[in-house]
This record gives sequence, structure tokens and C-alpha cells, in this order.
Amino acid sequence: MRSLNSGVLRTVDVARRAGCSVQQVRNLERDGVLPPAARTPAGYRVHTEVHLHSALAYRALAAGAGPVEAKRIVRAFHRPPLAEALALLDAAHARLDAERARLRLAREAAGAIADEPIGEVRASDAMGVAELAAALGVRPSTLRHWHAEGLVVPDRDPLRGTRRYSPAQVRDARIVHQLRLAGHRIAPLRTLLPELRGARGAADVAAALAARDAGLTARSLALLEGAAELGAVLSLTRAEG
Repeated sequence: MRSLNSGVLRTVDVARRAGCSVQQVRNLERDGVLPPAARTPAGYRVHTEVHLHSALAYRALAAGAGPVEAKRIVRAFHRPPLAEALALLDAAHARLDAERARLRLAREAAGAIADEPIGEVRASDAMGVAELAAALGVRPSTLRHWHAEGLVVPDRDPLRGTRRYSPAQVRDARIVHQLRLAGHRIAPLRTLLPELRGARGAADVAAALAARDAGLTARSLALLEGAAELGAVLSLTRAEG
């Protein structure tokens, strides 16, 4: 078989250069992520640069959009119409953009609760509905609305059946109150509250948001790399055609 520079590659060559195993290359071909390979008279697969760049595109896109979506995108670039393939890639970028928008909202939320003590919850902080409403300066109906929306769900007294907010739920209610005062709507708070709930202080919130930011940056770069490899696939496919 000819050398790598000849444009003809063995399965092992594709695996090494794409950073995966030989079996993974075979699986990607089986799944349509790589186009069907030609065969030698002896039955060995013969790959080209198109296969290599397809494998590289998949590896990058899997890091940026997940393996299932990566397979969908790369497969689409092997068949017309091109517009459908580009639409899938655009959608992957759009999802990342939406996540960045949610991250910006989370940063704003962190600023809104900067003065709210979200740590050091005491057992004595447990409250009934009327007590908590009075402490927050809201109506009991507001707490019922937060309950219905799944933001702050109180416990039920097993004997009396009345609602009782545990210390942790009181803290959640204080956080929601601060965020509502800052203008945040109910729906986005459903996404934000689980992250803020696990934080013991402003430093924990900042660290969690920084980690999300770094993760989004890595995924954006992976999508950029994957798009470059897909561009190479298109160029090679057109040259072969």
C-alpha cells in the first residue's frame, strides 16, 4: 500500500491520526460518519483524506455538541442537500449561544444576591407560610405561586398538614426574593436555582460560573475545529467529484 502522502490510508493510519482506535474507525464507518471505504482485492479497507477529516470532524464536534449530534452533523455532510447539513451545524452553535445567554443571566443573578447570606443556615430558621411571607415582605400568595412553579416547595407537617419551610427552603426563598426584586423571571429561575442552591457562599457561586464559562469556551473551540474539518471534507469531496 502506498504511503500517507499518497492520499491512501489504512484503517490504522486513520485511527492514529484521528486519535481513536481501529475499532472506533470501523464503527464510525458503520454508522455513516465516514463514507464507505473501498476495498483491496484482499478485502482490506482503503481510506482517503476524506475519511480522516470526517473522523477528525466527529471527534471535535463530539466534544462541542455531544456524540449523537456530532454523528448527525457529519453524516449530513456526506449527502445532499448541503443546506440541511449547514442547518444542523448552525443549530449546534445556536444551542451554545443560548447557554452563554443563560450564563450571563446567572452572573447577573450572582450579583443580585451578593448581599444575601446564602450560607450558615440555622435550624431555628424554619418558618411557616405566614412567618416567611412577613420576613420577606411578600404576600402568602406569592409563596404559593413559587410553590406552584416549583421554585420553593415547602414540606408538609405530617400531623397538621400545614406547609412548613425548612431552613434550606427559607434560604431558597430569600434567594428567589432577591432575584425577583432584581427583575428575573420565573422560568429562568428554575434553571438557576439548583446551581445557586448548592453554593455555600459568593465564592462558590463565582467558581461554579467560572467553570461553566471555561466549559463553554472549550466547546466553542471544539465546534470551530470541527467546522474547519468539515470544510476540508467538502473541499476534498468536490475535488474528487
